Amino acid sequence: MQTVNPPKLHRKFIAFVLSASIAITGFSAAPARAGEDVAKIIAGLAVLGILGAAINRDRHRNNYVARSATNPVNVQPRRPHVHPKPRPLPPRVARYDLPGKCLRYFPAFRDGRNLMGQHCLRNNYRHVKALPQQCRVTFWNGRRNKTAFKPRCLRQNGYRIVRR
Repeated sequence: MQTVNPPKLHRKFIAFVLSASIAITGFSAAPARAGEDVAKIIAGLAVLGILGAAINRDRHRNNYVARSATNPVNVQPRRPHVHPKPRPLPPRVARYDLPGKCLRYFPAFRDGRNLMGQHCLRNNYRHVKALPQQCRVTFWNGRRNKTAFKPRCLRQNGYRIVRR
């Protein structure tokens, strides 16, 4: 509901000055006859009545709230224990999130280090070809060459490892 503002003081002052000036102009410097005095007084009172009605109408014009005839929307109450599912990140942001399950321990690489496995990234991450090549390492695991990515280098290039 809209709050009702009290009448503004400057409007009252303007109405008072206007009504006083109209009342004073009814008296003229020249002597008037009795028939004309009565007509001037009646005309002055009529003008004051019209001004008062206009001011009153303007004052009460803004005191109502317009309601539109719309159909009410049925809103079902939400259950307090049900939480909305988060929306996925936009692609321009999500492409820098690497899956945390691809961070694995490789004992054959420099006395054991955690690396992001390339095979796991190919299966779980769409933008493997866009990863920085300076973070890529190839090493011999005793049976064949393995390729992986250094996590610290990836973090320095704006990627982050996310537990999904």
